[in-house]
Amino acid sequence: MPDAREPAAAKPAVRSADALLDRWEAAWSGRDAAAFAPLCDPAVQYEDPLTREPLIGVDELAAHAGLLWQGFPDVRVERAGERLGDAAGRFVAAPCKLAGTQRGPLDGLPATRRFVVVHAVVWCELRAGRLLRVRAFFDRYDAAVQLGALPAAGTLGEKALLALQGFGLRARRA
Repeated sequence: MPDAREPAAAKPAVRSADALLDRWEAAWSGRDAAAFAPLCDPAVQYEDPLTREPLIGVDELAAHAGLLWQGFPDVRVERAGERLGDAAGRFVAAPCKLAGTQRGPLDGLPATRRFVVVHAVVWCELRAGRLLRVRAFFDRYDAAVQLGALPAAGTLGEKALLALQGFGLRARRA
């Protein structure tokens, strides 16, 4: 029996993208920069909370992945829920999780040797069965807390950090 919450036509479109997204996750987990080329349109655009601007092309995407692999040599990206897409098969949202131990430097942060699990949603636009635009959404603050770079919410450390930034001082002056 079809799921009453979504049009019946949407399920086959998502299923057709499943193999592509499984290979996308395997490319991130496999530490093989060449694995992105057959999955992506030559003009692929990629962005996530750690990119300063959209990355254009497979080479920039592979270089970005290389930074992740340097910091997290055991990283793996896994499916974390049902993928959702439009009936035409042009757009798909894929929940996933990244898990690994930071054993190398990452954007100026020295190795913490901490294991992290970061949940994300990857929003994809497809063209001719390949990834054209990919945008990953995840909680950068939570990742920094897991790495020990920022204090957890509600802790004395967070209150001290906010006071240093002026938030605690302003509240008392008023």
